[in-house]
Amino acid sequence: MTITTPDPSRLTATQALALIRSNILTVETYARSLLSRIESRDEAVRAWAYLNPDYVLEQARKLDSVQFDERGPLHGLPVGVKDVIYTRDMPTEHNSPLYKDSHVPVDAAPVAILRAAGALIFGKTTTTEFASTTNGPATYNPHDQSRTPGGSSSGSGAAVADYQIPVALGTQTGGSTIRPGSFNGIYAVKPTWGAVSREGLKVYSLELDTVGVFARGVEDLEMILGVLGVSDYAVGGGIAFGGVQNAKFGLVKTSVWPQAGPGTIAAMEKAADILRLHGAIVEELELPPEFNNMPAWHATMMATDARTSFISEYQRDKTKISKHLTGYIENKEGYTRAQYIAALDGIASLRPQIDEIAGRYAALLTPSVPDEAPVGIQEMGNAAFCSMWTALHTPVVNIPGFQSENGLPIGVSLVAPRFKDQHLLTAAKEVGKLFEEEGGWKSSL
Repeated sequence: MTITTPDPSRLTATQALALIRSNILTVETYARSLLSRIESRDEAVRAWAYLNPDYVLEQARKLDSVQFDERGPLHGLPVGVKDVIYTRDMPTEHNSPLYKDSHVPVDAAPVAILRAAGALIFGKTTTTEFASTTNGPATYNPHDQSRTPGGSSSGSGAAVADYQIPVALGTQTGGSTIRPGSFNGIYAVKPTWGAVSREGLKVYSLELDTVGVFARGVEDLEMILGVLGVSDYAVGGGIAFGGVQNAKFGLVKTSVWPQAGPGTIAAMEKAADILRLHGAIVEELELPPEFNNMPAWHATMMATDARTSFISEYQRDKTKISKHLTGYIENKEGYTRAQYIAALDGIASLRPQIDEIAGRYAALLTPSVPDEAPVGIQEMGNAAFCSMWTALHTPVVNIPGFQSENGLPIGVSLVAPRFKDQHLLTAAKEVGKLFEEEGGWKSSL
């Protein structure tokens, strides 16, 4: 039997897997469709740090030869992997000259889990240097080549948005998953901190680093997180979600709201209006004043953890790392250990508080980014609206559907208590349908 879909690259992960399981679509045919899309669009997007088409097809044919009763839940699903995550059969270069052609012959834990489930590890996607700086790789926003796709998971967000891959892994220490999700007009989830193993990732901050996932549908995010072992904590926190009708959402602007531009302001207003129109209760919620410390505390952690994480590269050859990182290692900001401890303890004290607050609602509604993707590819954009949730360890999902005055995508985020990831995605699935249908933005790719 042959596939009836004209262009398999347009399929979501869930749709493609259903066709593969039904013997309508072969893994090789699917892989060839994606490679064709990449070939036609690579100059315009440049999402890949490493891609070997011959090897992709070799692996696809091997997967096609596996007996049906021996196939895993993700059999044949192509996955892009951010180039700070180890892959046993591909180089991991961290966008750093210090790691040019570097091969570590092991898979990072998330890659190993996906591969064991039958996924086709397709290639490595671009990132900023060590996923740590604001200076971007030479990757373009697929909706507007004059603009950034966001970072540091630049290639993962751009490749999924451009139909070059159905699913991709990213990481987030500040806003490196949610921000590219918004700028590229796709779904992105930053799970609860610690819910997905980070073994085999380049460490920036042990307290902040979180594996993220990009996809074009919430069903895909649910599936990938399920395979990665993310399950909800059974006791307390979060109102059971039975649909948007009568659901209660807390609208949280946070202390960085003055940084919101017209696109995000309009998106938040429209998101609240759509939810209310469909019978939801949307309450504007002001967090207790101690949460106003979060931006400074997060910045303290980022700078101080970088001193620990990148001192080996600095000592190896500081001329081959960015001034951004050398500034951290040399402590140009003058952060003290006392400030670091105060930040650690302050943030830790707020985590149970945000769990309790978020647990009063189906989800919290909050901005993903200050505005549309900025012009230029050297700066990845501002993570102001993401960093607080990263430090608080809560799950966050970016939902697309809104647009700026320039017609570019803008997403909004839903947040839930820690270890309520699947609950959050259940809500995001229903909310996402409404925002995609009524938010005003549609991809033209």
